[in-house]
Amino acid sequence: MSINKNALLRYQVLDRCFRNPGRKYFWQDLLKEINNALVEYNGPESKIKRRQLFDDIKFMESDQGWSIPLGREKEGRKVYYRYKDTNFSISNEPLNESEVNQIEAAISVLSRFSGAPQFEWVQELIPVLQDRLGLKETSKEVISIESNIDLKGLGNLTVFYEAIINEQVLDVHYQDFKSDKPFKLTFHPYYLKQYNTRWFVFGLNEELDIPTWNLALDRVASIQQTQKSYTQCNIDWDSHFYDIIGVTKKPDEKLQDVILEFSKDSAPYVRTKPLHPSQKTEQKGDKLLVTIQVIPNYELESLILSFGENVKVIEPIILREKIIKHIKSSSENY
Repeated sequence: MSINKNALLRYQVLDRCFRNPGRKYFWQDLLKEINNALVEYNGPESKIKRRQLFDDIKFMESDQGWSIPLGREKEGRKVYYRYKDTNFSISNEPLNESEVNQIEAAISVLSRFSGAPQFEWVQELIPVLQDRLGLKETSKEVISIESNIDLKGLGNLTVFYEAIINEQVLDVHYQDFKSDKPFKLTFHPYYLKQYNTRWFVFGLNEELDIPTWNLALDRVASIQQTQKSYTQCNIDWDSHFYDIIGVTKKPDEKLQDVILEFSKDSAPYVRTKPLHPSQKTEQKGDKLLVTIQVIPNYELESLILSFGENVKVIEPIILREKIIKHIKSSSENY
C-alpha cells in the first residue's frame, strides 16, 4: 500500500503518542495532536475527522501496516490508547518493499541537488543511506561512520530523545568528573548534541534555573520520569553553539578574536578543514595566520593542543598563557 506524506505524518504522530507513558491519550487527544501537526506542515485544509483517525489506527494494527501492539485502557467510561510495549515503535520495524521504493525515489530526487551550492550535505547523506538501509546489493561494507559503540551511556540517548519529544521532566542522578558521588537534579531536556563522538543533552536545571545546563550522557547514573510540568524552551540552539567550539559555553564570557599561527605542514589541513565557520586566513611567509571569532573554552584549548608544535597562539594573551601552562605541565610528565 502506498503511503502519502499526510498519512505518514499521521502515523508518526500516533506512534509518538502511543509510546508516551507519561500521558493518557484519549481519541480526542489523538485527533488534536494529529491535526495540530497537519496544520503546521500542510495548512488547515489538511485536518481530518474522527473516522479517519480510527481508520489510521486500524491500518497500523493490521498486517499491511505495522501490527502495532496497541492497548486500550479504560478510565471510567473513557478509553485511552498506549502501546502494550512502550519500547515498540514503527520506526524500529524493518522497511517493507513500498517504503524501500519510496526511499529510493527520494534519493533519486536528492541526487539532482548534489552538485548545487548549499547542498553539499546531500553528497554525504546519499551513500550513507544507501549503505545503512541496504539499498545497494553488495556483500562488502564500504562506509564507516565515526562512532564509539563502547561509550558508556549510549542507552540513555533514546531516553532523553523520547523525553524531549514527549516534553517530560526527568529526575537525573549525575556524576561529573569532579564529584565523588552522583547528585540529583530535576531536568527539562531540550536538545541533544554530539561532539568528539560523545553525546550531550542540554536543558533546564530546575534547581539552578539554568536553561542551558549540559549533561554528558556517559556521566548519567540513572534517569527517572516524573509527572512534573514541563517548561518550554525558545532557545535557538544553532545560534547558541555558533559562538563556540564544542559544547561548553560560559554565560559571562564574550566573543573574542583568536589568532593562531600554523606551520606550513599544518596549513593545508586547516585551510581545507576550518576550525570554525568564522575562520579567516592570511599567509605570512611560510606561516598561516588563522583568525576565528569564538568564546574561548576547554574544547578550544584541547583543539589547539592537538596540533602540538605546529601551532602557536598569538592572541588573546590569556589563552596563550593557558596553552603555555598546559604544555609545561605535560612536559613534566616525561
